[in-house]
Amino acid sequence: MKYGTLILHNGNEIEPHTGALSIPIYQASTFHQHDIDHPGKYEYSRSGNPTREALERTLAALENGTRGFAFASGMAATSSALAILKQGDHVIAPEDLYGGSYRILTRFFTEFGIETTFVDMTQLDNVREAIRSNTKAIFLETPSNPLLKITDIAGVVAIAKEHNLITMIDNTFMSPYYQRPLDLGVDIVIHSATKFLGGHSDVIGGAVITKSEALAAKIYFVQNGFGAVLGPQDCWLVHRGIKTLRARMEFQQQAALKIAAWLKEQSWVTDVYYPGLPEHPGYEVQQRQASGFGAVLSFKTDTVERALQIMKRVQLWSVAVSLGGVESILSYPAKMSHASIPKPERERLGITDNLIRLSVGLEEPDDLIDDLKR
Repeated sequence: MKYGTLILHNGNEIEPHTGALSIPIYQASTFHQHDIDHPGKYEYSRSGNPTREALERTLAALENGTRGFAFASGMAATSSALAILKQGDHVIAPEDLYGGSYRILTRFFTEFGIETTFVDMTQLDNVREAIRSNTKAIFLETPSNPLLKITDIAGVVAIAKEHNLITMIDNTFMSPYYQRPLDLGVDIVIHSATKFLGGHSDVIGGAVITKSEALAAKIYFVQNGFGAVLGPQDCWLVHRGIKTLRARMEFQQQAALKIAAWLKEQSWVTDVYYPGLPEHPGYEVQQRQASGFGAVLSFKTDTVERALQIMKRVQLWSVAVSLGGVESILSYPAKMSHASIPKPERERLGITDNLIRLSVGLEEPDDLIDDLKR
């Protein structure tokens, strides 16, 4: 079965009792037990819910994993994956990752004795050199947010296996439609399901998918113990959004390529960051490990004033936090996604005040270009 068909036919699309082509929203907190000595499959919705199960099984199928888990947000998913670590463990992470992930690693997990070293993961030697005796996990994000840097996933996995380390990756930007890290040897995949999986800017959610049953058991323990589960209605919304994943990703990527190429030719643009451009440093690596380049790109204007004027004047682009929706979103990383990173560190990484991130939606790309041009 080809992947485009698998999205719609993975065994979780038909309600078995009625034949409904949409899994119902089981808006129930608890379930009657007919035999107290032999409880049924569902007892309490924190531990399991039929609507959530359908979504979680779909997530596992899309990433070619063993188990999938739905969480209340992308950060709940990231935090729950990291929570399988213990006091004294050390993590290696990319220096240019989502600000929320940076914040949870530097200001929360440090309180529980978990250390993190941030490195430029575009160079594999940096990963090797950061390994310590207490290193337990490598956290990847590729393409990175917001500079779209590309990490060689298979290269990092090879290093991790040499040292018996767990690999985790935030796969939000690519979605499983374009990139399936478990097939490259990664142990745990994380998504903000708010973004391309949900796809309509109407739900907050997160996902974790594991390759092994052993790691699945650890993630489920955290999910059930912390209880940061995705509610049944939100599960239904994400499940419905996934059904159009292929159509959305293909159109949005085509538009992103066109907009990136146009931006590259503008005199007021100094840099364009998009792995679909042949001159991008990670272009060849991205072609090896993914089937596409996604719909997110960033660029820098010649002045901060111009960046601010663009955000004030656009009419079709929504100026907002988040990405991956059907509408095109323009974000300002310095004051939105990466505001939690200290300014000197942001500027060292290249996340400057003239950087704008674009998430290309389903509008006509020529209209989006005209809006930026105007």
